Formats: sequence, C-alpha cells, structure tokens
Amino acid sequence: MRRTPVRLAALSALTVGALALSGGAALAQDGQVDEPSSFTSMFTVMATPDMVIGQNNQPAPGQPGATGSFDYRINSDEEVICYDLRLEGVTGEYQSPARTATHIHEAASGASGPPRIAFPNPSGDGDTRTSSGCLQGPFTTGVMANGQDSGAGFSLKQIEANPSAFFGDTHTAGFTAGTVRGQLTPVPMGGVETGAGGADDSAAPIALGAAAVVAAGAAGVVAFRRSRA
Repeated sequence: MRRTPVRLAALSALTVGALALSGGAALAQDGQVDEPSSFTSMFTVMATPDMVIGQNNQPAPGQPGATGSFDYRINSDEEVICYDLRLEGVTGEYQSPARTATHIHEAASGASGPPRIAFPNPSGDGDTRTSSGCLQGPFTTGVMANGQDSGAGFSLKQIEANPSAFFGDTHTAGFTAGTVRGQLTPVPMGGVETGAGGADDSAAPIALGAAAVVAAGAAGVVAFRRSRA
C-alpha cells in the first residue's frame, strides 16, 4: 500500500486516529485511502495559540507555547486530501464534539465556523505529536447543524477557490476552543511532480510548512519525498 509523504522531522508511523471524547469513548476515523498519483493543489498552515477564536468570535487564546504545522495536498477531482500534521507542545487529552479533535473549519481569520473535515488526531511521545494519511470524501465530522452533518455537501474545490476562508486547528479538554489555529495558505506547486505515481522509489527533500511558504515563493518549487510501502 502506498503511504503519503512524511516530513523529514516527523517520521512517525501512520496514525489511523482515535479521539478521546468528553465521555471517554474512542472512535476510529473512516475514509482512509491510498495517496493519489497527482494533486491539484497544496496548502500549509502555521498554527499558533494567539489565532484561536471562541464561538462568540472573540479571541480565546490557546495553549501557551504550542505550535502546529499542517500540510495538505488535495486532488479535488477525486475528493482526496492528504495530510501531514505536526503539533509541538500540545498536552492533555483531545476533546471535541466532532468525530476527532483535529479539523479544517470554514471561517475567515478572526471568525469561528463549523468543521468541514475531521482528521485523525496527531499522536506521539513527548512534546511532539504527528499524523499522516489521506482521506476521501464525502466528508463527515460527526457535528450536526441544522439537521445534517457539518461536512455534508462540502467539496475540496471550495478550499481551492478560497483557501483563506478555511483554517486548521486541534482541541483538547483544557483548550476546548482550540490549542492552536492557523489559516490555510497556498503552496506553489512549481511544476514539480507531487504525487506518489511512477515506479521510482527514490526520495527527494521535503520543503513544507510555514518556512516552505517563504522558500517556495522565492524558488517557485516545492519538493516532495515519495515513498511506497
């Protein structure tokens, strides 16, 4: 089975994800698929605690000292999103009314909004937690709004059309509004092959995350390492 690229600083095993809900139950994330052979767009998030917004659209600072780096690769033709998520300094148990506590929400900077995609929660030892994989729509979050799931009718083309209207975050019992948050930022694809297709198993350096936005803007290229298991 092919696996999604994993950033060099986060070589952890693929997390198929479980969420500790307020009642203590754990639910497995569904929709996991193999990585597609190509992508139509890429996005990155630098998530920080000062960007967290409460349900009343007021600042609700997240966990002090925590950071998140979320990389997304999208094939909107196949409704597949691949993710490499990394949290630093996030502690405590995850908690959310959604299926998991790690999401893409629809809302502009400074506003709250519903989750559209629920990802497996990052896990790991110490201060670093990671999660990688690919999900395919139709997406569900487990959050009901107006009688339907908040992921109902959502399409990845909506992210491609207006990425700044979406943000990534994660929630814990101690920071229910969010530990860290950040808006999606496009990453130039630069004409470089980004999929896991082809027979070559060789690896190329990864340049993703917040620092890569600057590098990619200067060089016009984002390189990926491809691996197949």
